[in-house]
Amino acid sequence: MWSGPRNLSTAMMRSFGARSDTFCIDEPFYAAYLSMTGLKHPMWKEIVDHHETDPAKVGRLLAREPVEAGLFYQKHMTHHMIPGIPIDWMAGMKHAFLIRHPARVIASYRNKMEQVSTEALGYSRQLELFQIAETLTGQRPVVIDSDDVLRQPDHLLRALCDALSIPYQKTMLHWRSGPRPEDGVWARHWYDRVYASTGFTEPISDLPQISDTDKVVFDHALEIYRLLSQERLKPA
Repeated sequence: MWSGPRNLSTAMMRSFGARSDTFCIDEPFYAAYLSMTGLKHPMWKEIVDHHETDPAKVGRLLAREPVEAGLFYQKHMTHHMIPGIPIDWMAGMKHAFLIRHPARVIASYRNKMEQVSTEALGYSRQLELFQIAETLTGQRPVVIDSDDVLRQPDHLLRALCDALSIPYQKTMLHWRSGPRPEDGVWARHWYDRVYASTGFTEPISDLPQISDTDKVVFDHALEIYRLLSQERLKPA
């Protein structure tokens, strides 16, 4: 599952983690991304100390499906996939892309980070990875919109499972609150709302207003969002 930040991605990981047949992994390239870029994200030292920073080792791990699980759910951030991060492992996977209107993403991102940039939101890389996934697999990737999931979780999750040729499980609609073993060490900073949640209950509000400061980033992201939105699974 490919997503940018602040995009319902952790709730989707919770949803798949609530299945009886799924093993989840949380942003496996994050530590390598921080190590390679030198970016000082919140908790960056703990992240690179706790998680694997060698991207080649991570790629080899992702290519191996866990023995005891029927499904291996990988939560990926598109902006982590910088030059030097391997992509060959993608050929053996089924790919889905989670999109969200950039006005919502920017507003949520600003609650956690002071600076917002085109690179940090990952829209351009998401479109590139969509095209790469199609080339490597020979299949058009699935696209879902987080707002559609929140409005009609049962319908969208069923449609997603159908598109991926996996059985739907009703347990995907609810999960236990609190942390999970698969959560990255960064969860303490980012996952407060998910920790309190037990399902897809976030209300759909009007789109936030975009400041002049964020206008250039927003316009760029909106163009890509609209392109990918044309591919999305439609609500009922």
